[in-house]
Amino acid sequence: MPDLLLEIFSEEIPARMQRRAADDLSRLVGDRLAKAGYAPTDQKAFSTPRRLTLVVTGLPTAQADRREERKGPRVGAPEKALEGFLKSAGLSSIDEATIQDDKKGQFYVAVIEEKGRPTPDVLASIIPEIIETFPWPKSMRWGDGSLRWVRPLHRILCTFNGEVVPFTVAGIESGDVTEGHRFLAPDEIQARSFEPYAEALQRQKVILDPDDREERILGESQALAAAQGYELVEDAGLLAEVAGLAEWPVPRIGSFDPKFLTVPDEALIASMKGHQKYFSVRDPATGRLAPKFICVANIEPPDGGAAMMVGYERVLSARLSDAWFLYQQDLKKPLAVHAEKLKSITFFEGLGTVANKVERVAALAREIAPIVSADPNAAEKAARLAKADLVTEMVGEFPELQGVMGRYYAMEEGIEPAIADAIRDHYKPAGQGDDVPTAPVSVAVALAEKLATLAMFWSIDEKPTGSKDPFALRRMALGVIQIVLENGVRFGVTDLLNDLAADKKSDLLSFFHDRLSVYLRDKGYRHDHVRAVLPAGETDFVLVVRKLNALQASLKTDDGTNLIAAYKRAGNILKAEGKKDGAPIVADVQSSLLAEPGEKDLASALSQAEQTALPALKNEDFEAAMSALSTLRAPLDRFFEGVTVNVDDEALRKNRLGLLQSIVSLCDLVADFSQLEG
Repeated sequence: MPDLLLEIFSEEIPARMQRRAADDLSRLVGDRLAKAGYAPTDQKAFSTPRRLTLVVTGLPTAQADRREERKGPRVGAPEKALEGFLKSAGLSSIDEATIQDDKKGQFYVAVIEEKGRPTPDVLASIIPEIIETFPWPKSMRWGDGSLRWVRPLHRILCTFNGEVVPFTVAGIESGDVTEGHRFLAPDEIQARSFEPYAEALQRQKVILDPDDREERILGESQALAAAQGYELVEDAGLLAEVAGLAEWPVPRIGSFDPKFLTVPDEALIASMKGHQKYFSVRDPATGRLAPKFICVANIEPPDGGAAMMVGYERVLSARLSDAWFLYQQDLKKPLAVHAEKLKSITFFEGLGTVANKVERVAALAREIAPIVSADPNAAEKAARLAKADLVTEMVGEFPELQGVMGRYYAMEEGIEPAIADAIRDHYKPAGQGDDVPTAPVSVAVALAEKLATLAMFWSIDEKPTGSKDPFALRRMALGVIQIVLENGVRFGVTDLLNDLAADKKSDLLSFFHDRLSVYLRDKGYRHDHVRAVLPAGETDFVLVVRKLNALQASLKTDDGTNLIAAYKRAGNILKAEGKKDGAPIVADVQSSLLAEPGEKDLASALSQAEQTALPALKNEDFEAAMSALSTLRAPLDRFFEGVTVNVDDEALRKNRLGLLQSIVSLCDLVADFSQLEG
């Protein structure tokens, strides 16, 4: 089948927008084609700094003919109903409709027949509209035109089945011509199908696929570093950005003065990456940076890049000199002096200054410290210094270094390593895949930072709503959960927030429950299993996970699954009988009233299960408790088969209900089995 080739050629598109724009182009064209009745076999979009390209394969030369029967109002319906039907069906008179019968009488039907349009005509109608309404995050107008595009638009190449699809957008006529590399091969390229188009671009120094550009940059950069005995400091974000800056990327390795290595590696990396888009190079012998960098050019100069590298090195030297100066300036004051400036910085309206927040975090860190086997004095000191680097020169220039620079400044002061590490780690985990603090002081401060922040925002009702979470509070709650679970921290996550009103504390706990449920589902646990072990008011999340693991293990056995079925049967009986009595069933069993063999056996089995399960629950051995509960499966089955619960003798009836309630109550100590599905 014929293919569609579309290229939208413009001035340089910002690197951060390219892949998203290619995806949007593919989605928008795909949606419009599907709406028009097409089902292409494949489509793929590409992006370079100057072009968005889409190829769609497997399109027919014309739309399929369409026939639709649209049901209308009853015969004899009001005039308004008939007018609405005619308008929606595109009929000029009710005489153009047919009349059909159903069980309720006669009704009008419009038979709509539409001849399929040639595919080029369809494309010529949908592509201009997509271009004119394209969802760029930021766009611009230029000249006298009204079109908004991310950068000035120059050409539109659009062909189908080897022929140009003719249309005009903002005075630009579609055609079959594009351009090669701006500097290396700027000649025009004529192409009417994808393969010749892609091959011609490659010859004229344009790598169309961003994945291929990334692979080239990474491979050649690694080779350049290895050739000098070093290794590349890989950075996926920087790699994607640089691949969006060059249509023909050419990595080169350069040097800088070793004196700059007195600046922390993270600051050097931030300077090279943030200002120059350079990759850093590490010396594997020392584990620290080497006085080298790798840049990526968009040209192949005739001298191999020698003259170009002189300029690159000179500019980088100036940048690193700035970083060195900022670092030296910051070291002139201890962190405690820097921290004084926090008193003049508002944290959030209604919540005081950053210094006020620091006081709350420090007090909470001191309370948490004994729980996680940390020194309370060390935890409090770390919390008081953790925000001090926010007002330093280096963090002012590179905000992403907050915490990191605080650790270096603390180490330079001679502050003990555990406190210095806690200063660095108190933001962690900052996102998916980030390290979770494990050192006791770091754990105490990281938990205190997150819990205090959540409590402060909850106190003024600044909570996430829907998809909006401007203060990343969901991520902060998830960070608490990760720290607690990965370190086995046994404490109530909201129990220490004593200055938070009871209703707000309860609401915050519910928020934690939502985040914990999402976290556990992402780990592969079933949602109904999570609900079963997460009762309202539960604050010990380590306990929740232990119960969850025991429950899942039990449900993999026949006895476990059958016990759940018997539990639910018992629960249904208790619920129905409780409604009759107008009061809940009491878990009270009189042995003298046990008459039938089935209920005697069940009472005996319950007694034995309690003797094992209750001590196991006290010791939090939930696997043993579940194992003991599973022994009730067979006697419960026999009870239901041989014993009638709802008998005329009221004392006997209540005793049997009390027996079932005793079993349900014992099971509920492990999990609420009524929440389980299937």
